[in-house]
Amino acid sequence: MPSRDHEDTVRRAKALYEARKSRVPIPPFTDTDPGLGMDDGYAVQRELVALLLADGDAVIGYKAGLTSAPMRSMFGVDTPDYGPVLSSTVLADGATVSCEAFIAPKVEAEIVFRLAKPLAGPGVTVERARAAIGEVRAGLEIVDSRIEDWRIGLADTIADLASNGAVVVGHPVPPSPDLDYRLVGMAFSRDGELVATGAGAAAMGDPVAVVAWLANVLGEQGVSLEAGHLIMTGALHAAVPLRPGDTFTAEFDHLGAITLHVGGGGA
Repeated sequence: MPSRDHEDTVRRAKALYEARKSRVPIPPFTDTDPGLGMDDGYAVQRELVALLLADGDAVIGYKAGLTSAPMRSMFGVDTPDYGPVLSSTVLADGATVSCEAFIAPKVEAEIVFRLAKPLAGPGVTVERARAAIGEVRAGLEIVDSRIEDWRIGLADTIADLASNGAVVVGHPVPPSPDLDYRLVGMAFSRDGELVATGAGAAAMGDPVAVVAWLANVLGEQGVSLEAGHLIMTGALHAAVPLRPGDTFTAEFDHLGAITLHVGGGGA
């Protein structure tokens, strides 16, 4: 017979699943159970992913969140979090999205890697992670919350696939042994007006370190990063809300520019 804890986990996963479909947010789980922690969030995330995969979706990579020190401080944690990248959420450079396809969407720029070799932790070093990278791309992540008004505790955002909404990936660039990804700069504009800047070092000090961290954390659960997986390494600046009619452009050193258009109505 399932434990009460497991029943609660399944109930929460189903609530998030329905919120994703209806685009009607739900109250934070931590409102009624403030003791929920990281492990509880991941238990719900696993159940939610199982529901989404049963609908025909597929995990094609992973995203890391809370990769900047200020964000970890805000949540009172000393480690990033993660969630899957689902095939249904991946968009190409220049895509147009509708705000109505989300609940409370925001956008942030980040460096994206595509693996040429699998990585299985524990024990994955930054050097080994770098050797497994097959492509580098400019990326935009649309973060969204199925939790009301972004009132998220740590367990809430982890359960909600680390608040992932969609990802936009740019054109592939071959990795360079001479390029220090910590120093890759980025300028982020909305409708031609600069609104944020950042550099690769904002993501755990080195975006390649994010790849190693993911491999090791997932390895503890018997999960490997596979060849072909996309790895979203974390925001290089504070997320910016989407508004109908906006055009966002992130210009990266070495990786080029990537653009996202926001349409009006329609899903």
